[in-house]
Amino acid sequence: MRRLSSVAPDWWDYTTLDDAILADAAKLEAKDLLALSRPGFRVVFYDTLEDFYLAEALEYIAAWGQSTPDSPVGICGPIGPTEQLPLVARLVNELDLDLRKKGAHFWGMDEWFLDGREAPVDHPLSFARADLELCFNRIKPELAMPRENLHFPAKDTRAYSASYDAVRCAVMQGGQGEVKHWAFNDPPKREGKYRDAPPAPEEYRKLGARVVDLHPMTVIQNARTSGGGNVSLVPTQALSVGPRETWKAEKVSIWHAGTHDNPFGMRLTTLMISKRLPDSAVPMSLLADHPNVQFNFYRPAIGSCQAEMH
Repeated sequence: MRRLSSVAPDWWDYTTLDDAILADAAKLEAKDLLALSRPGFRVVFYDTLEDFYLAEALEYIAAWGQSTPDSPVGICGPIGPTEQLPLVARLVNELDLDLRKKGAHFWGMDEWFLDGREAPVDHPLSFARADLELCFNRIKPELAMPRENLHFPAKDTRAYSASYDAVRCAVMQGGQGEVKHWAFNDPPKREGKYRDAPPAPEEYRKLGARVVDLHPMTVIQNARTSGGGNVSLVPTQALSVGPRETWKAEKVSIWHAGTHDNPFGMRLTTLMISKRLPDSAVPMSLLADHPNVQFNFYRPAIGSCQAEMH
């Protein structure tokens, strides 16, 4: 039996891993991260935040540029980070990129789940609201994609999941949370058949878009990044794109600005993906089996795992 989590004993998370993996991750320096690139997994550094978020925004433009009415293409994008979203709108407007004519699509990757349904768009923490206000409502009306080409997770996830079969997803972007998730693909609770071991990677990868219970680390992180630290305001359930939809994306592009995870966490998942060590207690590590993954780092945020008192 694996050890209990040192954070939440009723859950699985990265603190249940073998000490050797944790120690190997902590020893990595920036140059070591770059050296972990391999076929199917690329590590990229950016020296300024301007370059970092511009590169992230350009993935939208490159994906939508491939779209045609007969062969529509889309991109799935995160709310953590969000700094790229106004840049996307500016680029579309300045380049006169007619998203309507091209048949371009967009998927939001997650949303809060409240009172038995997805958070309404007027909720202050609504992810759909953030996408609209920071990006899509800023695009010139004559260039904007129709509303039906914007796909946001809802209580009934069937239409959302089916859209990944109807439209080619060129890129699925994401951030990485402190519990090592993309979207809200959190580790599961340590209960029932998963009491002694987390789900096998191949079992976890079968999960589609769904309602998920959020690991306590995720709730605390979102209070810190979006709620001024008020944990009581943060929902404990969310809707999330699943691994099943993720594996339909041609490329998975994860953006590490150092805001949503820490130096150790960024090292750990890079190591586990590079060395092909998938473990559902570290959901991001399951991308070790995806054929095209890119980790994008803001270099100054890589930091150090050396002990330092403050």
